[in-house]
Amino acid sequence: MPATKRAKPVYQRGGYKLYRRADREAFEIVWYDEERKRERSASARTEDVAAARAALDRLYLERTRGDAFCPTCGQPRAADGVYVSAAIADYLTLSADKPSIDAIRARLQHVLLYLVDKDLATIKCDRIDAAWVERFRKWLAARPIVSPTGKTRARALSTVENSVLQLAAAINECGGIKARFRSMQPKDVNRTPQFRADVTQLAAMFRYCLQPEARSDKEVERRKRERSGLLAFLRISVTTMARPDAAHDVSTAPERGQWNSERGVLNLNPVGRRQTRKYRAVVPVGRSMHAILDGTSGMLVSGQSVKSAWESMATALDLPSAGQSGMKLIRRSVANIVRAALPQEAWGELEMFLGHARFDDVSDLYAPFSPDYLVRVLAAVNGIVARIESLAPGAFPAVVGPHGPDVG
Repeated sequence: MPATKRAKPVYQRGGYKLYRRADREAFEIVWYDEERKRERSASARTEDVAAARAALDRLYLERTRGDAFCPTCGQPRAADGVYVSAAIADYLTLSADKPSIDAIRARLQHVLLYLVDKDLATIKCDRIDAAWVERFRKWLAARPIVSPTGKTRARALSTVENSVLQLAAAINECGGIKARFRSMQPKDVNRTPQFRADVTQLAAMFRYCLQPEARSDKEVERRKRERSGLLAFLRISVTTMARPDAAHDVSTAPERGQWNSERGVLNLNPVGRRQTRKYRAVVPVGRSMHAILDGTSGMLVSGQSVKSAWESMATALDLPSAGQSGMKLIRRSVANIVRAALPQEAWGELEMFLGHARFDDVSDLYAPFSPDYLVRVLAAVNGIVARIESLAPGAFPAVVGPHGPDVG
């Protein structure tokens, strides 16, 4: 028992209480451990009230999975009495450190908006069945996607199903109850774009950045600066076939552990980022990209996302619309060209380059440090780079080797 009576907790959830300690800067979490039959405490490791509340929520959920106590009275509860909104809030708390938290939050936000729109704030998890989910699907499918610039486009079935999948995960995580519905299989809802750019079209994208149309030299230089981020994105996307998010993440900062200049290999997954289902590979790069990375300090694609610049370029070059020319077009197009250039027995190398397949655990320890793996894919990519440079001079600065210019 404490020598003096504690003040009222700043926040409480079940048997877990948050206190501000006069003799400590950080907040303290206190709870009674039934197994050890004694009171325990842990630092919230923060002076911020909101962050401390989140720390208590995480500890509570990790230790009880949210089903042991009522969040208001602390009494045991049946898991089927959990509000959907509460299950989502708890799931977001538990998922805060996941690399995909931004996508998770956006997908579940659609569910929360549906609850508000249909006045379903008090609906509980055990009421969510296949019929309810089908109504949600129709509601979300009817809501177009609106870009920051006000452009609208129809919502794909796959984006709707991502929200359904995330809702099922939130319900399953709340403890004691399983979702009474199933999400559709990706193969049933995903419609992979069929358009692939050829080398000529890829070169046109580089010319858009390097040779902008303008009325004066001053305006030309201004547009080049504005499109420098897009140019960097095109370069890294062509040479590594990285997904757009991975391309934006490329950095030469030593603490990120991505660029190994000595070996000429790039780890698309920075230190500290956990791999997800969309695996980020370690890939070799040719001489030109090697020189560009060596000349870069920090992030390669500096500033914010180049999505807006990409959309302007797609419009200017009259690329197919209706979802056929998203930023993953470079990855798909280069992979298509490379595959056509490789013998069938080398297609496995392409799968590893794309992150669709991985080395075994032993090989994975050594592959990132070998400049000689995936050589046939690298040679094919170098051929694409050379052809683009010939059509759009400056796309990949030439590196002079013992046998003359080399843009590989």
